[in-house]
Amino acid sequence: MGTTTGTIEKFLDLGKQPIANAFISPGECQNEYFYDLEVGLDTETKLVSHMNCVDPPLMFNDSYVYYTSGSKTMVKHFKDIAGYLKERFQPRRVLEIGSNDGTFLKNFSLENTVAVEPCGNFASYTREMGYETHTEFWTQDLAVKIATADRFDLIYSANCICHIPDLYDTFSAIYYALSDKGVFVFEDPSLAEMLERNSYDQIYDEHAHIFSVTALKNVLAKAGLEIFSVDKTQVHGGSNRIYVQKKGGPQYEDGSLEIELEQEKLAKIDKLTTYRKFAKRVQKSKTSLVELLHDIKDGGNKIISYGATSKSTSVFNYCEIGPDLIDYITDTTPDKQGKLSPGMHIPVVSPEEGFDDSVDYAFLGAWNYLDEITKKESEFLRRGGQFITHVPEVRTLRGEPICQP
Repeated sequence: MGTTTGTIEKFLDLGKQPIANAFISPGECQNEYFYDLEVGLDTETKLVSHMNCVDPPLMFNDSYVYYTSGSKTMVKHFKDIAGYLKERFQPRRVLEIGSNDGTFLKNFSLENTVAVEPCGNFASYTREMGYETHTEFWTQDLAVKIATADRFDLIYSANCICHIPDLYDTFSAIYYALSDKGVFVFEDPSLAEMLERNSYDQIYDEHAHIFSVTALKNVLAKAGLEIFSVDKTQVHGGSNRIYVQKKGGPQYEDGSLEIELEQEKLAKIDKLTTYRKFAKRVQKSKTSLVELLHDIKDGGNKIISYGATSKSTSVFNYCEIGPDLIDYITDTTPDKQGKLSPGMHIPVVSPEEGFDDSVDYAFLGAWNYLDEITKKESEFLRRGGQFITHVPEVRTLRGEPICQP
């Protein structure tokens, strides 16, 4: 059963895009993979999705380079939510789908805790920690293999469910693996936040869907699941944490679902006109960003990008921003250093090598970590350096908040 059930109305085209995390070595550019990044609205479920989903193994494999533990913000986030979930639900048996390097999972005991991670390089982390680890994509077959003898009381997933093209298969597998009183908790980027902030860089190959609560309610129901609570979080530029149980389960709906549904209704998140207006704002952002970069560069200033992120890959390829405008990208991930950014082939170097006194401006490739970045780079700001952002509008800044809470 596929995800699409209604008519798909295209509203946005971000052009030819590469695999956002596929950093390439100099001399290997000729074999780079590109696809058409077009986005549409399902008129029945109100789900916003790619119209040309990339085959998951092309994105998630042994060369994957995003480490959750690379951000202090995310380490604290996962420690806090793990503690909360343990205290609230007291699960006996726990499953994480998309466990990455074990930043969340390590907060649980080795016994009765299972990791699912298709990227072999990351699966090795949880396996070496001692957790039962399955280096596979989440499917019905895997659910049967690991849950038939003993169902899970807590299934957790962060920034992963939105990566999976076939949501119905995914949610049906979760229904199978979940105990009758169990809870499924997942968090992914918020469509409402993306529309409000004009953060179109949330749209890249891995994010096959950008979720509204309205769409999730509709799609989950088709698999016999229901939402009983919704939390807002600021991770990844604004996300929703969704609490789910089997239909008719023991958890009481706390009112947060109805609040979110009403807010989305007021924002007209189910109307195609909303997305067409968004597409116009995206085009305006592109024009403004390219003009700003040219003006700064023409003034004899040095511009770099701070963070070799999937978000910046999306922006640079859509806006056709290359080494003529961005001298290089600094990033702390060793696997990215010495390589070229996907698509636009901007060199990536370590912060120690590239973030020095010669830098005048730095584009925020990781604008969602602004607080962490400004604390770390206070000296850059003190001597007059400026960051560049496109969220919610194109401008330069010296550390002030991206958006008001």
